[in-house]
Amino acid sequence: MEKDLAQQTLALVQKDLQLPTSKEDLDEEQAIDWLSKAIRQLLNQDFERFLQICYRIDLSEAKLKKILHESEPDELAMDLANAIWERQKQKIEIRRRYS
Repeated sequence: MEKDLAQQTLALVQKDLQLPTSKEDLDEEQAIDWLSKAIRQLLNQDFERFLQICYRIDLSEAKLKKILHESEPDELAMDLANAIWERQKQKIEIRRRYS
């Protein structure tokens, strides 16, 4: 069940962030690490697009601001990846509950 949730979350993250599909089965930890690398690239190259993605996936503005202002620079991408992952996972769990 957990692996299925991780795979569904990964698929949703890939779709919403327009990332290439991962060729391998990633567990949650590997997926978040992979996601953090993509986020780091977005932060460096297209911050505006990153903010649009956060808005589209409904990451709370308060959480986003807290991470942007309080995270250590070398932890920023990983903290954002964790927040995005948890938000996407929450969406899947809500859909399951009400379907």
